[in-house]
Amino acid sequence: MLTHEEYILLCSDEVRQAIHQNRTRDVLAVAMDSSIPHARLVATQLKYLDRARTKLPSYAEAECILPPRAFEQASSERCAAHKPLCGERVLDLTCGLGVDARALATRFREVVTLERNEVLAELTRENFRRLGINNVTVLTTDAESYVQHCTERFDWVYADPDRRSSEGKKLVRLEDCSPDVVKLMPHLQRLSPRLCLKNSPLFDVDEARRIFPDCAVEVVSLGGECKEVLISVGEGIAPRLTATAIDLGSYTATDNGPITPPEHFTPARYRYLIQADVALQKARLVRRHLQGVGDVWSENGYGFATEEPQGVLGRSYAIERIEPYNPKALKRALKGHRAELLKHDFPFSIEELRRRLGVVAGDEFRLAFTKIEDSYWTIWLK
Repeated sequence: MLTHEEYILLCSDEVRQAIHQNRTRDVLAVAMDSSIPHARLVATQLKYLDRARTKLPSYAEAECILPPRAFEQASSERCAAHKPLCGERVLDLTCGLGVDARALATRFREVVTLERNEVLAELTRENFRRLGINNVTVLTTDAESYVQHCTERFDWVYADPDRRSSEGKKLVRLEDCSPDVVKLMPHLQRLSPRLCLKNSPLFDVDEARRIFPDCAVEVVSLGGECKEVLISVGEGIAPRLTATAIDLGSYTATDNGPITPPEHFTPARYRYLIQADVALQKARLVRRHLQGVGDVWSENGYGFATEEPQGVLGRSYAIERIEPYNPKALKRALKGHRAELLKHDFPFSIEELRRRLGVVAGDEFRLAFTKIEDSYWTIWLK
């Protein structure tokens, strides 16, 4: 985390001007340039401003201050904007860099957000000034102290608990994160009728139902990568499980009945391969989503369809042929060629498959590998 002295320097006209004037230069060259005041500090900001063009474009455009750790832990603006909260007032227990608070500010008249680190709280206030946001109050306090003494009411409470221990170890269980929202629930229910929690993409959806039996769970992906698991609970929120792929759509399970398993795998009948989005896989909704569209043998596997799939969350590929996995024959056919390799439910990584088959990344061929029942298969794709 930035020290207070570094924060003061980053706010100075001299350093701000140096950052602005060197936005297009190589970061390493800037760090080694003795003519630039506090060159290494400037170079670090330039590095993260460049990375923010994709993750936090508004912050990049406004040349906000971006501490490395806070930047890494922050939501992307796309994911922050997706959260379905709205109303008059919202309490954000975990401000951090303020990306979620900024998104909430577009849907609430007033946002109160808490940040226990004094430098980060001061820095976030400065960033909000640069972003032109004036309806967010950043309080320098911890969530535990605030909620125990607060007498105000909010439409929503939002939290993205810190999932790192004091030693830097990743935490997954909600009760181990900070703040411990489960422990604070009696206080939170006094402050608001609704709670929304952002959790790690590693968080298990069944764990959400264990802690909050009547919650709504949404698994969110962006660009083929699982980003977060949202839990919403409280007044007016119906229990449900949803997989959302931003830019592709959402699927909510409406039927919890048993799924009829497909018949024995018959490769010759299939013309299309379906690669379900990671949000469906994480939510364990692949088979339910593809029921009636294609055959699926595993929540982590591919779907196989006889007709071209329509309206599915994921990608589909035309199949050229399906054959049993034969590494010796594949190596004879592919060695020295360029190939795109895909795999689900297969024991080797993509890197290991490339090594075993003697191929490099490229587009001469596209093959998928999987296990169905007790057999391994190679799917040649058009």
